Amino acid sequence: MTEAVFKWPVRVYYEDTDAQAVVYYANYFRFLERARTEWLRALGVDQVKMLNEKRQIFVVAHTHASFIAPARFNDELIVTAELARLTRASFAIDQKIFRGDELLLEGGVKVALLDADTMKPQRVPRTLFEGNEHAS
Repeated sequence: MTEAVFKWPVRVYYEDTDAQAVVYYANYFRFLERARTEWLRALGVDQVKMLNEKRQIFVVAHTHASFIAPARFNDELIVTAELARLTRASFAIDQKIFRGDELLLEGGVKVALLDADTMKPQRVPRTLFEGNEHAS
């Protein structure tokens, strides 16, 4: 992990685990979503304002994950988010989940920007990621 990567702490609660006392696989996606939302907030993106004033929304178009090791109840995790690619109407985010230095999950998402009323793709403003060394 480098300091340029956005990091968000997550604690595993009992409700996140399954009958085998490990994090239920779908809950990892909730952790990833929280980190993406906080990453966008840290970039100054106000999604409520986008919806109300510009009638724009972000939607997940594709996601993938490789589960490497399980997280367990009460673990302290770090979830990362980093811009991987930016195209006209979408962007890809690489994400990882760590317990200390141990990599538990790596994956990512492709997010599209849509008009909230027509659900048609919109151009992603390049200024959204200004200062992010991975925007190209």
